[in-house]
Amino acid sequence: MLRKYVSWGAIAMLLAVAIGAFGAHGLKDKIDANMLAAYETGVQYHIAHALGLILIGLAADKLGESKLAARAAVFLLAGIVLFSGSLYVMAVTGISKLGIITPFGGVSLMIGWAFLAASVRKRG
Repeated sequence: MLRKYVSWGAIAMLLAVAIGAFGAHGLKDKIDANMLAAYETGVQYHIAHALGLILIGLAADKLGESKLAARAAVFLLAGIVLFSGSLYVMAVTGISKLGIITPFGGVSLMIGWAFLAASVRKRG
């Protein structure tokens, strides 16, 4: 059932708040401004797409079961891990080569939203 994505989204939100707090309080004076900005971008995308997961789960009541919506949720979750996760690790470690992973996360996020749009259009 797609409502499990509400749970996934809530857990992702919990992690986003914890990771954001760590960045604001634990990293502020320890990493340079560019890396902190990258970290904060990761948090912003993490929050937005965790809300997307919750949206998919809540919409399941109106849209019914949908393989397209389920795929959307999987791609959003993968995108959070790849996009935000790579920015977090890059900022904390200073290994800028990890930035090569970030675009794959961004593409995953876009695919997730495309699947959600297709799911809604199919039901429309």
